[in-house]
Amino acid sequence: MHNIHTALAAALQDIQAEMVSLQLWELERPSEAALASTEPFCIDTLNFAQWLQFIFLEKMRAIIDQGGPLPSQSDIAPLAEEYLSQKKAKGTKLIERLKYTDDLISGRIQAKAITARLSS
Repeated sequence: MHNIHTALAAALQDIQAEMVSLQLWELERPSEAALASTEPFCIDTLNFAQWLQFIFLEKMRAIIDQGGPLPSQSDIAPLAEEYLSQKKAKGTKLIERLKYTDDLISGRIQAKAITARLSS
Protein backbone atom coordinates (compact mmCIF):
# COMPACT_ATOMS: atom_id res chain seq x y z
CA MET A 1 0.00 0.00 0.00
CA HIS A 2 1.33 3.46 -0.90
CA ASN A 3 1.97 6.06 1.81
CA ILE A 4 -0.98 8.07 0.53
CA HIS A 5 -3.30 5.08 0.85
CA THR A 6 -2.03 4.33 4.36
CA ALA A 7 -2.44 7.95 5.43
CA LEU A 8 -5.88 8.11 3.88
CA ALA A 9 -7.00 4.91 5.63
CA ALA A 10 -5.95 6.43 8.96
CA ALA A 11 -7.72 9.69 8.11
CA LEU A 12 -10.94 7.86 7.26
CA GLN A 13 -10.77 6.03 10.59
CA ASP A 14 -10.34 9.39 12.35
CA ILE A 15 -13.39 10.76 10.52
CA GLN A 16 -15.45 7.77 11.60
CA ALA A 17 -14.35 8.14 15.22
CA GLU A 18 -15.24 11.82 15.20
CA MET A 19 -18.63 11.13 13.63
CA VAL A 20 -19.31 8.61 16.40
CA SER A 21 -18.23 11.17 18.99
CA LEU A 22 -20.62 13.75 17.51
CA GLN A 23 -23.40 11.16 17.35
CA LEU A 24 -23.56 11.48 13.56
CA TRP A 25 -22.73 7.81 12.93
CA GLU A 26 -25.77 5.72 12.06
CA LEU A 27 -26.14 2.02 12.70
CA GLU A 28 -28.99 1.56 10.24
CA ARG A 29 -28.12 1.75 6.56
CA PRO A 30 -30.38 3.90 4.36
CA SER A 31 -32.43 2.11 1.72
CA GLU A 32 -30.79 1.07 -1.52
CA ALA A 33 -33.06 3.54 -3.33
CA ALA A 34 -31.77 6.39 -1.15
CA LEU A 35 -28.17 5.34 -1.77
CA ALA A 36 -28.77 5.09 -5.53
CA SER A 37 -29.66 8.77 -5.94
CA THR A 38 -28.10 10.40 -8.98
CA GLU A 39 -28.11 13.87 -7.43
CA PRO A 40 -24.76 15.25 -6.22
CA PHE A 41 -24.08 14.10 -2.66
CA CYS A 42 -27.46 12.30 -2.74
CA ILE A 43 -28.88 15.63 -1.62
CA ASP A 44 -32.41 14.51 -2.40
CA THR A 45 -32.30 11.34 -0.30
CA LEU A 46 -29.56 11.62 2.36
CA ASN A 47 -28.32 14.24 4.77
CA PHE A 48 -24.63 15.15 4.59
CA ALA A 49 -23.60 12.87 7.47
CA GLN A 50 -25.33 9.91 5.83
CA TRP A 51 -23.65 10.67 2.51
CA LEU A 52 -20.28 10.95 4.25
CA GLN A 53 -20.73 7.64 6.06
CA PHE A 54 -22.45 5.49 3.47
CA ILE A 55 -21.13 6.88 0.19
CA PHE A 56 -17.83 8.73 0.65
CA LEU A 57 -16.20 6.63 3.36
CA GLU A 58 -17.29 3.36 1.76
CA LYS A 59 -16.06 4.38 -1.70
CA MET A 60 -12.74 5.64 -0.37
CA ARG A 61 -12.19 2.45 1.63
CA ALA A 62 -12.91 0.38 -1.47
CA ILE A 63 -10.33 2.40 -3.43
CA ILE A 64 -7.78 1.88 -0.66
CA ASP A 65 -8.50 -1.86 -0.42
CA GLN A 66 -8.05 -2.23 -4.18
CA GLY A 67 -4.99 0.05 -4.27
CA GLY A 68 -6.80 2.11 -6.88
CA PRO A 69 -6.20 5.66 -8.00
CA LEU A 70 -7.64 8.45 -5.87
CA PRO A 71 -9.94 11.12 -7.24
CA SER A 72 -8.02 14.15 -8.48
CA GLN A 73 -9.85 16.61 -6.23
CA SER A 74 -11.77 16.67 -2.95
CA ASP A 75 -13.40 19.59 -1.16
CA ILE A 76 -15.70 18.02 1.39
CA ALA A 77 -14.75 20.12 4.43
CA PRO A 78 -16.74 23.20 3.30
CA LEU A 79 -19.85 21.03 2.94
CA ALA A 80 -19.33 19.72 6.46
CA GLU A 81 -18.94 23.26 7.78
CA GLU A 82 -22.26 24.26 6.21
CA TYR A 83 -24.04 21.12 7.44
CA LEU A 84 -22.74 21.46 11.00
CA SER A 85 -23.55 25.17 11.17
CA GLN A 86 -27.14 24.43 10.11
CA LYS A 87 -27.37 21.79 12.84
CA LYS A 88 -25.71 24.19 15.30
CA ALA A 89 -23.28 21.37 16.09
CA LYS A 90 -19.68 21.80 17.12
CA GLY A 91 -17.61 19.81 14.70
CA THR A 92 -14.24 21.52 14.67
CA LYS A 93 -12.31 18.24 14.86
CA LEU A 94 -14.43 16.64 12.15
CA ILE A 95 -13.86 19.62 9.85
CA GLU A 96 -10.10 19.51 10.54
CA ARG A 97 -10.03 15.79 9.72
CA LEU A 98 -12.00 16.39 6.52
CA LYS A 99 -9.66 19.23 5.49
CA TYR A 100 -6.69 16.91 5.99
CA THR A 101 -8.45 14.22 3.92
CA ASP A 102 -9.23 16.77 1.20
CA ASP A 103 -5.57 17.77 1.17
CA LEU A 104 -4.43 14.14 0.94
CA ILE A 105 -6.76 13.33 -1.94
CA SER A 106 -6.10 16.58 -3.80
CA GLY A 107 -2.33 16.21 -3.52
CA ARG A 108 -1.85 19.33 -1.41
CA ILE A 109 0.18 17.30 1.10
CA GLN A 110 3.50 16.06 -0.17
CA ALA A 111 4.83 12.52 0.38
CA LYS A 112 7.38 13.70 2.96
CA ALA A 113 4.65 15.19 5.13
CA ILE A 114 2.61 11.99 4.87
CA THR A 115 5.58 9.85 5.88
CA ALA A 116 6.37 12.18 8.79
CA ARG A 117 2.78 12.07 10.07
CA LEU A 118 2.65 8.27 9.81
CA SER A 119 5.88 7.84 11.77
CA SER A 120 4.87 10.19 14.59
